[in-house]
Amino acid sequence: MAPASRARLSVDLDALAHNFHAIAAEAEGAEVAPVLKADGYGLGAGPVARRLRREGARTFFVARLAEGEALRAELGQGEAQIMVLDGFTPGAGERLATSGLTPVLNGVGQVSAAVAFAASARAPLPCALQIDTGMNRQGLTLEQAAALALAPDRLRGLDVGLVLSHLGSATQPGHPRNAEQLAAFRRVRDLFPEARASLSSSAGAFLGADYRFDMVRPGISLFGGGPEERPDPRLRAVATLEAPILDIRRLAPGDPVGYGVSIRAEHATRVAVVGAGYADGVIRAARRSGKAWAAGAHRRIYIVDMDLTVVEIGDADLHPGDMIELLGPHALLDDLAAAAGSIAHECLVRLSPRAERLYVERALAPI
Repeated sequence: MAPASRARLSVDLDALAHNFHAIAAEAEGAEVAPVLKADGYGLGAGPVARRLRREGARTFFVARLAEGEALRAELGQGEAQIMVLDGFTPGAGERLATSGLTPVLNGVGQVSAAVAFAASARAPLPCALQIDTGMNRQGLTLEQAAALALAPDRLRGLDVGLVLSHLGSATQPGHPRNAEQLAAFRRVRDLFPEARASLSSSAGAFLGADYRFDMVRPGISLFGGGPEERPDPRLRAVATLEAPILDIRRLAPGDPVGYGVSIRAEHATRVAVVGAGYADGVIRAARRSGKAWAAGAHRRIYIVDMDLTVVEIGDADLHPGDMIELLGPHALLDDLAAAAGSIAHECLVRLSPRAERLYVERALAPI
């Protein structure tokens, strides 16, 4: 086989299935509804959703209306429910209806617009209500939610099937904000007893029974990101980014590497010039402290340029054409994020289409 000539991104759909069932085990009794915004966290919403549907997923969340339309085209007009977190944005009514999408209403204005659309369509409009329990981001205030519950005519024509909120500190299990938001959400839950309830995304799904309610909405943990922003042995790496060694160079102590002179070799060593950089999604801020994987060991990342990454290989038996793992089961997602001062979500969604993309799938039954 000829050596690879460019970076390669492998998406392990079996690992994705494993993570889906691992989350389901942690959130026993709650529906697991995958969040596939940003094109399935950059890994391809279509292939990811099709595999998750085979594993039992029946509800999916996206952020944008266009993402919902694209996902509906991938899944067809079957039983899968697709919820749009942006909600009932101006002019969205017909598009939501045509694609069978469910808006998550985030404010009084969206509720009013949805009611008007339902009246004009003369048909109930399935929807969800998002309540802000402490993130100060999206959602109705607690007071607005209570006012709607006490004046049902303001929801006329709406089929409110779900009330949801979002935890702001779930990656820190002991943080007091979790308990505060839980208490607030319980009050909201009591206002809409006929609707299902969902408070937790990836990290919240691991917080215990009190946070499960009827549904959890995992995103990053489906793809291997740990619920506490560090590697978690219950989850497997889904994305593997590899790139070929283009050249191997020797450095003397003090030799500068790349632009400027701030990064220098600390000792005599060998480095591999690898054919992927931040244009392929390798976070530039991971230079100096990030680790790649090659020849059975972790290797320090010196620099990340647009098209190239320089990795220290010492005396390892490596040659041009050999592949270096920049992200994957050894160069873990959360470790890369920590080295870059970022989060796993950003590391995934920045993966670009320039790398050759492969979907790996062996098992078709739940793992």
